[in-house]
Amino acid sequence: MSISEHISKQFNAELEAVRSSVLQMGGLVEEQIERAVEALTTGNIDLIEQVIADDHRVNAMEVSIDEICSQIIARRQPTAGDLRMIMTVIKTITDLERIGDEAAKIARMAKLIYAAGRTHMPRFIEIRHVANIALEMLRKSLDAFARLDLAAAAQVVRQDELVDEEFRSIIRQLITFMMEDPRKISTSLEILFAAKAIERIGDHAKNMSEYVVYLVKGKDVRHVTVEEIEREAQE
Repeated sequence: MSISEHISKQFNAELEAVRSSVLQMGGLVEEQIERAVEALTTGNIDLIEQVIADDHRVNAMEVSIDEICSQIIARRQPTAGDLRMIMTVIKTITDLERIGDEAAKIARMAKLIYAAGRTHMPRFIEIRHVANIALEMLRKSLDAFARLDLAAAAQVVRQDELVDEEFRSIIRQLITFMMEDPRKISTSLEILFAAKAIERIGDHAKNMSEYVVYLVKGKDVRHVTVEEIEREAQE
């Protein structure tokens, strides 16, 4: 084996390790969302505290992967597709870290709601529904990254519109509650903040799917229409 072949194999192994680390971080973030939503809808205080405490694990993974990417850029000076892979990883872990922050925010809202004993609000069914959509978007965007699946990436972008629509519906309903009974204002606002965190999770998952299109096609699709992204995925 020549020196160049040896270096090339080492480089490929490093890239594969980074990709695996991103998926591992994604798995942790998925768990955080699931636990946060469960905590919000059940009032499980132990689960609430666990989500808040585990946020540092997500942050630590972002710092670690980012540092590895910086080292690869410095040592390997990647170009073309390899450079796009590293850039995609850096962008993706930033969104994953922010999703972790949103999960912790949901847990903090749950803590406020249950600490005050104000749980008689019928909005948790809608919250769980929109959270399931956002969680599916995250899983699909991670799968698209793992398999370089542009069709899956385009589906995530389309699903974000559904999350936005569900969020607007929740806002309208909560406003109605607050107008009908001012005593429900505090809890309604806390539920609204939790719903907004879920909506933001959908936004970050959408970002991640757009990075997959950039990785495969070399085209930035962050500010184009859903239809354009779907056409790009089919070409």
